[in-house]
Amino acid sequence: MEIKKQAKKLRDSLQQLIYKIINPLVHGMIKIGITPNIVTTIGFLGNLAGACLLIYAGINQEADYYKLIGWAGGVILCSSLFDMMDGQVARIGGMASTFGAMYDSVLDRYSELVTLGGICFCLIGHDYPIGAIITFAALIGSLMVSYVRARAEGLGLECKIGFMQRPERVVLTSLGLLVCGIVATQSTHLSFDPMLILIIPMGFIAIFANITAFARIEYSRRQLIKK
Repeated sequence: MEIKKQAKKLRDSLQQLIYKIINPLVHGMIKIGITPNIVTTIGFLGNLAGACLLIYAGINQEADYYKLIGWAGGVILCSSLFDMMDGQVARIGGMASTFGAMYDSVLDRYSELVTLGGICFCLIGHDYPIGAIITFAALIGSLMVSYVRARAEGLGLECKIGFMQRPERVVLTSLGLLVCGIVATQSTHLSFDPMLILIIPMGFIAIFANITAFARIEYSRRQLIKK
């Protein structure tokens, strides 16, 4: 329990630090009339661009495909900032809406689908079937974490428990891609396959996202029994 509290405290502190960094940009967006839904759309298009880079990397059989993987990670990491900025634009600008919340949630799911789908395609294209299966399991877990929460909230429950939520998944995915690309292109003699730098984070997501989904199911079951 103490570890969970410390992890939540660290997560909240990092979130507040990021908010301090992006808030000047948020205020600038509000001044020029950019709405939260526009910010959400830009974030999704960035993730889509990252997925396209991964698909091209999967098709490209030349040695420089690792550069594409690294660039995809950088693009997805930058796009994740828009996931945080849309909520800030809505709150600070007084533009929060029910549709905006739904639109943000839907595009978040699309972003994860195209990103993890792109990684699956890339891994299959370079003969990493086990890595592709692990990534597919990560995709299932990611969607189920969000679905269980949405279903629980539809039944009148608040269900935000669990470790592997969207911010953690985005960080692991984007940094896995980015570091994989950098290490593979900058190091000439490696004693291991650099693709493992990407596959291992996918394994963490596959395990802990599905654990989080089942933990939320059990939590919801107990809460419904109490009603």
